[in-house]
Amino acid sequence: MTPHGLPGLPVRIRTYLDAHTRHDVPTAADCFAPEPVVVDDGRTHRGRDAVRAWLDRTSTEYTYTTTTLTAVPHDDRHWTVTQRLHGDFPGGTVDLAHAFTLDDDGRITELTITPCM
Repeated sequence: MTPHGLPGLPVRIRTYLDAHTRHDVPTAADCFAPEPVVVDDGRTHRGRDAVRAWLDRTSTEYTYTTTTLTAVPHDDRHWTVTQRLHGDFPGGTVDLAHAFTLDDDGRITELTITPCM
């Protein structure tokens, strides 16, 4: 299932997921608020420059495909999207939960990515 097929998914989350899958760093970065925080792989990235550097690194570090499994709204500002990644990274397959927090304008203020257990 592609992010486009997920009804009700906020536009910036959908745009971010699509852009990140295409390795389109500028479009993915534009989905974030002015002072975003991203937690991924045990590291915290604060501010637009740090998040952009994280996007640059994660878009080129490994080759992988993604399949969106679920998108769960917790309220208007909090969503969790679960994706399955298949690629050339250690282990080859992983399910990741992406916990998004949005601001009043629908921009991503926080993103925490964790492996599903």
